Amino acid sequence: MSVHAPHPSTVISPENLAIIRNNAADAEVLGQLHPAQLAFVHQQQWFKLLVPKAYGGLETSLPNLVRLQEAISWADGSFGWVITLCCGAGWFGGFIEPGAAQQIFNTPGLCLAGSGAVSGEAEIVDKGYKLNGTWKYASGAYHATHFTANCLIKQNGETVQGPNGEPLVLPFIIDKKEVSLLPTWKYVGMIATGSHSFEMKDVVVATDRSFHIDADYAKVDGKLYQFPFLQLAEATLAVNLSGMALHFIDLCRVVFEDRIKLPKLTGEQKAQLKEMLRSTIDSLQTSRNELFKAVDASWKKPINNNTDELLAVTKTSRHLAITAREAVDKLYPYCGLIAAATDTEINRVWRDIHTAGQHSLLTFAG
Repeated sequence: MSVHAPHPSTVISPENLAIIRNNAADAEVLGQLHPAQLAFVHQQQWFKLLVPKAYGGLETSLPNLVRLQEAISWADGSFGWVITLCCGAGWFGGFIEPGAAQQIFNTPGLCLAGSGAVSGEAEIVDKGYKLNGTWKYASGAYHATHFTANCLIKQNGETVQGPNGEPLVLPFIIDKKEVSLLPTWKYVGMIATGSHSFEMKDVVVATDRSFHIDADYAKVDGKLYQFPFLQLAEATLAVNLSGMALHFIDLCRVVFEDRIKLPKLTGEQKAQLKEMLRSTIDSLQTSRNELFKAVDASWKKPINNNTDELLAVTKTSRHLAITAREAVDKLYPYCGLIAAATDTEINRVWRDIHTAGQHSLLTFAG
């Protein structure tokens, strides 16, 4: 069965779009989400999109999630990225001990930021762990009430071996008060994500602040917490890029319409611009259709019997990410200097997609 991915304008209302976009330029100046954007996020409970319903979350299905996240990233790339990464950390609520989870997810203004890199250590101590390390790229760090971090587990200075004989790595969730932010996000795009580093020095946490990201360790019933983290991450990150690419194309269409009116362009050049825009839109739409179809199919089948469907999510996610980057790169040279002016919307979108597109999960084809 074919799936036609709708344009994001059918998913997000004009009123909500205005709240996000009208504050995007100021958010970039601030280096974090604008207060009006942040208030809107909390009103919509978007940081809780993947938090279990048992803890006051929305527990959104993956098919609905990817459509919404693409629309949010179409509204603004940095805004969408913060929502995706922070609500993605909320998904860990399905694996945290219920007592700790109730305490964490009842926090006013809840927002989880973090890093998947194993760039810290957790030494086993009485009734818990002592954490040390530095972690990069914590999108939404300024807004976070908690941070998640992967740590290599140590005991008496020695690395603990896991069940498979490999060094044991566990994720932890830590209160913001235990974390020091480091202003390290100095990149060309995604400026409003405030994806700074954070560090911990001799932070002692209870055992229930660690967890296993594995369906066998899920503490909450529900399909969402049985779905593999890899495909969840690939799909949601890919639609961030497609959302940004669609935003760029919308802006590019206006630029092309103005350029086509220029008398210095020949009829052949004008036709070339029109055809280039049409073919780029078609190519991106085909890739979006394929990803949405794969996500829908993987969600419908029992998790323990959908290996092919999950592989299709990986393949189509990576293909969509590549197609989105290529679409923007194909059109950009024909947009004129306005696309290179750092104070324009089209340039901000260009910078955002080329920064987000560096994520390691989206670099290579599946």
